[in-house]
Amino acid sequence: MHATLLGVLGLALLGALHAQDSIPVQTDFQQDKLTGRWYSIGLASNSNWFKEKKHLMKMCTTDISPTADGNLQVTSTYPKGDQCEKKNSLYTKTEQPGRFSYTSPRWGSNHDIYVVETNYKEYALVATRITKSTGSYTMVLLYSRTKSLSPEHLERFSQFSKEQGLMDEEILILPETGESSGRGW
Repeated sequence: MHATLLGVLGLALLGALHAQDSIPVQTDFQQDKLTGRWYSIGLASNSNWFKEKKHLMKMCTTDISPTADGNLQVTSTYPKGDQCEKKNSLYTKTEQPGRFSYTSPRWGSNHDIYVVETNYKEYALVATRITKSTGSYTMVLLYSRTKSLSPEHLERFSQFSKEQGLMDEEILILPETGESSGRGW
């Protein structure tokens, strides 16, 4: 009887921890409406990389296009010094619409990506759980179709980031970049 009670309590605790760890995904996610150009307006993370580099970060563009097999090709262009750099990532769809996976060939990290909410025309709130040999981290991105967003969307980004356990100093609204190497963003 005592062992059964401990087993039930253990399962309840495990369920509660799993529920706390879950990230919501956009209801009725429509992948085709997510494609196109987005601007990174906000970035929040508890990774050491973010803490070390956040003072250098600026808004970047992200182009999302579908692949023939139903995944997403994600190309981010960002300023680095006086140059523009591109990073290409292939987001592989999962059985849950709005959820993707990505493995970084450079760092060997696994990324579990969730499109938390979007109206497709103005903004998208995306959360990522990153797992690597040194630990796991949370990253939240706020995308916009334009270089600015309403205070309500910025507040929602900040609120959701805090719900994911991030602190104020780990949340950043990215400054605009303007021109980069003579190419408009």
